[in-house]
Amino acid sequence: MQKYIEKVEESRLPVIILRGMIAFPSIPMSFEILDEKVAAAVEEAERRDGLIFLVSQKDLSVDEPTPEDLYLVGTAAKIKQTVKLPEGNLKVFVTGYCRASVVSYDYDGERLFANLLCKTIRMDNNGGVRGEALVLEINRAFDLFVTLLPKVSNELVTAVKAIHNPDLLSDFVACNVLLNFIDKQLVLEEFHPLRRAELVALLLERESEVLSTEMKIHKKVRAQIDANQREYYLKEQLKAIREELGEGEEEDDEEIVEYNAKIASANLPDEVREKLTKEVKKLAKMPYTSAESSVMRNYLDLCLELPWGVKSKDRIDVVAASKVLDADHNGLEKVKERILEFIAVRQMNPELKHQILCLVGPPGTGKTSIASSIARALKRKYVRVSLGGVRDEADIRGHRKTYIAAMPGRIVTAINQAGTLNPVILLDEIDKLTRDSHGDPSSALLEVLDAEQNKAFRDHFVELPIDLSDCLFIATANDIDTIPRPLLDRMEVIELKIYTRHEKLAIAKDHLLPKQLKRHGLNKRMLKIKDDAIIEIIDFYTREAGVRNLERELASVCRKAAKRMVETGEASMKVTAESVKTFLGARKITPDAVYEENEIGVVNGLAYTEVGGDLLRVEAAAMPGTGKIELTGSLGEVMKESAKAAITYIRSHSEELGVDADFYKTKDIHIHVPEGAIPKDGPSAGVTIVTALASELSGYPVRRDIAMTGEVTLRGRVLPIGGLKEKTMAAYKAGVRTVCIPKENQRDLAEIDPLVRDSLEFIPCTSVEQVLNAAIVRQGG
Repeated sequence: MQKYIEKVEESRLPVIILRGMIAFPSIPMSFEILDEKVAAAVEEAERRDGLIFLVSQKDLSVDEPTPEDLYLVGTAAKIKQTVKLPEGNLKVFVTGYCRASVVSYDYDGERLFANLLCKTIRMDNNGGVRGEALVLEINRAFDLFVTLLPKVSNELVTAVKAIHNPDLLSDFVACNVLLNFIDKQLVLEEFHPLRRAELVALLLERESEVLSTEMKIHKKVRAQIDANQREYYLKEQLKAIREELGEGEEEDDEEIVEYNAKIASANLPDEVREKLTKEVKKLAKMPYTSAESSVMRNYLDLCLELPWGVKSKDRIDVVAASKVLDADHNGLEKVKERILEFIAVRQMNPELKHQILCLVGPPGTGKTSIASSIARALKRKYVRVSLGGVRDEADIRGHRKTYIAAMPGRIVTAINQAGTLNPVILLDEIDKLTRDSHGDPSSALLEVLDAEQNKAFRDHFVELPIDLSDCLFIATANDIDTIPRPLLDRMEVIELKIYTRHEKLAIAKDHLLPKQLKRHGLNKRMLKIKDDAIIEIIDFYTREAGVRNLERELASVCRKAAKRMVETGEASMKVTAESVKTFLGARKITPDAVYEENEIGVVNGLAYTEVGGDLLRVEAAAMPGTGKIELTGSLGEVMKESAKAAITYIRSHSEELGVDADFYKTKDIHIHVPEGAIPKDGPSAGVTIVTALASELSGYPVRRDIAMTGEVTLRGRVLPIGGLKEKTMAAYKAGVRTVCIPKENQRDLAEIDPLVRDSLEFIPCTSVEQVLNAAIVRQGG
């Protein structure tokens, strides 16, 4: 015999009135609240226990319902989250937890409360044999319903099939499948789970019968219209209208002749010529004003505009191309070298194809502008395709021409704009591609950027093979991690590093300053900005990987200088490091600098950020305690693991380091990395943390003029790191004299700034012992 467990609770909850919606137990839902008083009541309930009573009004046309307008059965629900929308409304996310009958309503001030009996009936074994039969009956009725209403989503079907509890299945189907608002309330008012399941099965059967009857009526009405008679009548009517307008068939004939002449004169591949000829024949048989003929004309016009067989002649001169690239950009040596290699190989093998590059680097480092310089150096056409925020596969491949307002994809549009089949195509911000229900544009790019497939690329609109193998594709990205691996595998990645201070100075003098002087109506005689002033702006007014903010600050200097010249009548003006603050105000950035004295437990580490290198100090403090370890400074998981590895190393080498072997029992250790609001992560601070702990626990100070970087293992090995160029530049600017680096990073010293390399002493280290010997100042020296 089936057992039922009935649980009844009394409760008093604030009332939220729903219009046209029914809340069910265990089913999440959301709704918006427009009334400020109701929103305040919800927020107060959320601050207390998060419980509210959701009940629907009987008549949806009543704007201000009273308790008499409300049903007597609703759902007690728990508030999961509230979100304040931009327009001021409050969005509430709730999950119902039980049905509730209203005993009475009362007001607390202006707020409506309900005294409730919350009643829940539970069954053993999902209702036994009867419960299983009811679940099968609901599934059968649901399957019939789905066949009559094909818009039901696959996710809903899967969810219904996965539920085997008749109690939950009844509520889920009533909430998500039933269309009638009153039917949903009937299901809510049935407390007994098996009787509720019977009711849902009955309601589904009735809905299916209504839909089936509607479909039969619709078919009968459509069958009464003879398609052939309708088409004949419309054609004759159209013919009569055209005769009255005097259009006749001559206009059509002229258009067809013109299309055939264009096809005959164009240098088209055989497949393209055959396809377009067929389309022209179809067009000749269509009525002139039909919608399909308009689509066909657009299609033919676009296909005939494409540069079939048209290619520009490359500049095969390495020296001339090098001069163009150097004139347009300072630095970017790797990119320039790769383009010159391409030109040199083209000189040896004119059939070289399939060049796909990806320039990866921080914003403002010249990725986009170098692409136009490459096109100028090669004497090719240049087209930029912005991919930032593109989320539809049709943006790349185009739409089928049968759709209204169909158009080709961005690749074919770029070829059409260039007018040649071998332009330089810049795929800008390829890492900003997104995806949604319309498809994945990065997957559509796989064919475009595949050297073996793009020689016959087919756009959905054009539907003809287009040879993209002669195009030079250059993609740009800020973050390589967000590019899908299959797409990244098709490109040759060239990383653009952060500009050094001296590279920024050269760029400002050669490009940014002349551009801003011309833009503001000035010249070099009227406004002279000294090198030390530019260095002052770079160091103390900008903090970036590229030069965009530097250009903005130079523009600000030009504006203020122009204003002062107009007001005072001065003919010329000179800007020095000392006078920069009169134009730009006080310094915006405080530079890092080494401390004046050696300190215990404080070590200079080096970090790599998206705007360059940074001096990252690590502080350690040991206090009498019970062995607790505190890590602060917004540290990431990897950095916390480095700290744990450092403590383990100190424990295992305590005797050699002169540290109490029981320090992990008798002392509390606090490791802090200043600038706590800035998140920090990565393994390269491992040696820095070990040195800070060794100094603090041994009592020996650390040299103030030394900095270090490197990952550490439990055995004390120092592993290589990245970003050495940027880290050493930060050390140099802060006044550091000696830098401890992993020995395996010695190969990277050739890439760092020559001034930095000559000014700093580098100590290659393979073990922590070498780092400690160099950094810690022991007694007697």
